[in-house]
Amino acid sequence: MSPNGSDRSSRRPMRRKLPQVLAAGLVLATATGCTYKDFPRLGMPTPVTDEAPRILSLWQGSWAAALATGVLVWGLIIWSVIFHRRSRTKVEVPAQTRYNMPIEALYTIVPFIIIAVLFYFTARDESAILKTSKKPDHIVNVVGFQWSWAFNYLEDVDGDKARSNINSSALDAIPDKWKKGAPAGADGVYDVGTPGERNPQTGNPGPTLWLPKGETVQFVLTSRDVIHSFWVVPFLMKQDVIPGHTNVFEVTPNKEGTFMGKCAELCGVDHSRMLFNVKVVSPERYREHLKDLAKKGQTGYLPSGIKQTDHARNAETKNQ
Repeated sequence: MSPNGSDRSSRRPMRRKLPQVLAAGLVLATATGCTYKDFPRLGMPTPVTDEAPRILSLWQGSWAAALATGVLVWGLIIWSVIFHRRSRTKVEVPAQTRYNMPIEALYTIVPFIIIAVLFYFTARDESAILKTSKKPDHIVNVVGFQWSWAFNYLEDVDGDKARSNINSSALDAIPDKWKKGAPAGADGVYDVGTPGERNPQTGNPGPTLWLPKGETVQFVLTSRDVIHSFWVVPFLMKQDVIPGHTNVFEVTPNKEGTFMGKCAELCGVDHSRMLFNVKVVSPERYREHLKDLAKKGQTGYLPSGIKQTDHARNAETKNQ
């Protein structure tokens, strides 16, 4: 057998294994049967809400898919370098392969499948994460402003269900559909901070938002001036705080402690000082804190921001 024939025959087993290698890479890229605890957090902090593990699992799955795709691409590159290097026979032009339909179909279909799988899990998890309930246990209006945060607790603090401030003009920025979840008699209390304020327990800068452990909290995000972003780091998610537009999401904290939060949207010269803290405590301690705010005279609500506008419309008019 000629040297060329021997060389071609030695390559055939490798070529026959190529579909198997590609299939294995695809399986790795789409395997999602493991839970988030089976993998390292890959830079993410420890989740502290019931919803955060879903986000962490999506993060880990995306890394696994990227790694599998990278290994597959690197493997093909190395394989080509080794088995398609210049022939030992010194033939200047090796045998050419053109119009190989199986290979062309493969490198078109496989990326499409990978993208489709990633899109499916992203859309599925996003829908679950942003799902809200009509009657959450608690509603907190988070107000972003240059350069700190205010927190309106839409709660029945005094126990008088006949007295409510839910229709206060201070909450005009919040659409009625998000106020309906508030309890009867939501007279409310508030807290507001400055960049120079410090949490007394941790010394971390910014005001402190209190939340009850094990109970659903719905955040209604509004802004008084520019776009901010509400990010509690161990919640593993953030959402924009937009003037004239109300964003809403909810979580159930499952771990007590004080955690750091920050504005994640460049909002001006002192953006880096827009820090805050989130303190998760027992439901009993949470209710005591609301009463403490009421005793300080921080009753009612602070202005929530710019009133929500209608959807954008085409403002152009035709000249008559």
